[in-house]
Amino acid sequence: MENKMKIEIWSDIMCPFCYIGKHNFEKALSQFAYKELIEVEWKSFQLDPAIPGVPKYQDDMYKFVADRKGLSYEESKKRHQDLIQYAKSVGLEYNLDKALVTNSMKGHRIIQFAKAKGLGEKAEETLFYAYFTQGKNLNDQATLIELGKEIGLTESDVNTALTDPLYVQKVENDGREALTLGAKGVPFFVVNRKYAIAGAQQPNDILQTLERSFSEWQKENPQTTLETI
Repeated sequence: MENKMKIEIWSDIMCPFCYIGKHNFEKALSQFAYKELIEVEWKSFQLDPAIPGVPKYQDDMYKFVADRKGLSYEESKKRHQDLIQYAKSVGLEYNLDKALVTNSMKGHRIIQFAKAKGLGEKAEETLFYAYFTQGKNLNDQATLIELGKEIGLTESDVNTALTDPLYVQKVENDGREALTLGAKGVPFFVVNRKYAIAGAQQPNDILQTLERSFSEWQKENPQTTLETI
């Protein structure tokens, strides 16, 4: 195994700031001189495990959030329109008019299975895009099988992820671990188990943390150079 500095990222695939945070992190990482010496692990965190698979106002995110947070419909819609513009400014397309709200557990179960095959990042990106851009129903079995194949999984893989209780345990364990590390929400990045980055911070801020952390990590691992890759 190559010696690499580890970055753990907790996110929820139905969290709009997590998708933005992923995009900003990847932009920062692309500018990092030693990105080949970074190992990224995606971890699960459900912001609201109590959401039903088919909640009230499933096909109207504005109404769903207004009802849940005690907002007027107009205020909810304005906040979401602002969010759409924010996402656009970092290169993402959010089509929230057609988003289908659901519990994110099934998606996280698939991510956990995909991680074991080295497909964690692909799973995150595919499910984020399916939810925020394509408006796909992440509670629907056939849809999840289709998305699983895009990730690189088989139908059997997806069915296993959705039926084996092991993957629920993995999701819940990730969530508890984040809380023990001080997470109050997501996205939540932990760099080398020393530095935490909370929220969807700007690429330059993330890059500064990467550089500071890596400098310390290199001192702890003096034999590691780019030539060892």
